[in-house]
Amino acid sequence: MTDLTALRTDLFVDGTWRPARAGRRLDVVDPSTAEPITSVADAEPADALLAVEAAATARPGWSARPPRERAEILRRCYEAMIEREDELAALISMENGKALPDAHGEVRYAAEFFRWYAEEAVRIIGDVSLAPSGTNRILVQHQPIGVAVLVTPWNFPAAMATRKIAPALAAGCAAVLKPAAETPLTAYAIAEILHGAGVPAGVVNVVTTGDPGPVVSAMLHDPRVRALSFTGSTQVGRLLLREAADQVLKCAMELGGNAPFIVFDDADLDDALDGVLIAKMRNGGQACTAANRIYVQEGLRERFVAGLTARMAALTVGPGTAPTTLCGPLIDQRSVAKVDRLVTEAVAGGARVVLGGTPLPGPGYFYPPTVLDGVAPEARLAREEVFGPVAGVIPFRTEDEVVAAANDTEHGLAAYVYTRDLARGLSVADRLESGMVAINRGLVSDPAAPFGGVKQSGLGREGARDGLREYTEAKYVALNW
Repeated sequence: MTDLTALRTDLFVDGTWRPARAGRRLDVVDPSTAEPITSVADAEPADALLAVEAAATARPGWSARPPRERAEILRRCYEAMIEREDELAALISMENGKALPDAHGEVRYAAEFFRWYAEEAVRIIGDVSLAPSGTNRILVQHQPIGVAVLVTPWNFPAAMATRKIAPALAAGCAAVLKPAAETPLTAYAIAEILHGAGVPAGVVNVVTTGDPGPVVSAMLHDPRVRALSFTGSTQVGRLLLREAADQVLKCAMELGGNAPFIVFDDADLDDALDGVLIAKMRNGGQACTAANRIYVQEGLRERFVAGLTARMAALTVGPGTAPTTLCGPLIDQRSVAKVDRLVTEAVAGGARVVLGGTPLPGPGYFYPPTVLDGVAPEARLAREEVFGPVAGVIPFRTEDEVVAAANDTEHGLAAYVYTRDLARGLSVADRLESGMVAINRGLVSDPAAPFGGVKQSGLGREGARDGLREYTEAKYVALNW
């Protein structure tokens, strides 16, 4: 069990822990009980600007550090996270509610970003070429962009932080992290790890607030800030892009998803069922990459629904920190109400409840694993991110039909395809309007691969070398010798 008395709960600015200037505090609630765990400092814009000042002051020294030194520090961050896996997983389960197996997986995934970017920090390589005219040489360098504001969501409080912090540090940038108000404790634990690994004071600052609009806006309008990386809803992303335009900031946006999960008749049924359980039920369905629309070809539909129902029914629902739990609570009561509304409307539109379908009683924010068959394509359940443990099955007949249906959304983050025919899988992947496609896999994310979407699922990429470039600018020098 996590020692609550040892938790850091103040703002982390310029290498020190300090209360918010106004002395305000913000409760952190355990979604498994709906009871407060502790409280954290509740920042106002003035606190955030102090963090920006600290980052701007620390940035030149950090940028000047040899890449190998930055890499070694990132490597130590990876090792520290792995050493503290049990502690960090328990903390994530407590404030986020996700089941412990999920939380352990998140810690390992989050740590990998430190290891990957430790290796990439020494490979920010430019190039030299001869101009086509032959009159001069073209020298291109990739330089750190400067101070970055990082805004992360509550559903993966460790991984979304490290996926931004690691490439920013590898590139030589300084940063201010604004984590979600629901899950700030994990961010502060990561700040401790960074400090202990040797990240200099001011290079990474963490500011929590219950009123993010004015706090983030103040940072985005500070001329010392040059980049914004945001993970969250498309609606909030649009607002932040408008704010960022005032200072012409470089923006990386990982926004909402509405992932199709397509199962053709020739798919391996057991593999498809194993895959859909991963794609649908990571963090209880509260993931931007979650399978949101499950399209099953008519020849396999009946057996698929039966198999999915059996697997979903076997998932033990309970507090995230309980050792037997496989499906924890949703993050808050508003989320329960939204999921229930989407299910109710889908049933009214003709869907059949095969499993679950109503909120669970008692303390905490619980909704059971739910299977709906025959969901209408126009149902809001198939048009909006569900962000809950609800699997809605939609039948289809032909490849052209399912590709058109899968693309009929403003989103384009992730997609999943199951078929034994590799040529068909690759052909469908080419036709899907999605930034990421998994073929015969229920897990698409990897630190070594570019993560991001098309259409209104975002701008830019995280992970891989692409994620590092989000924190650099190309400088061209024309020279003769």
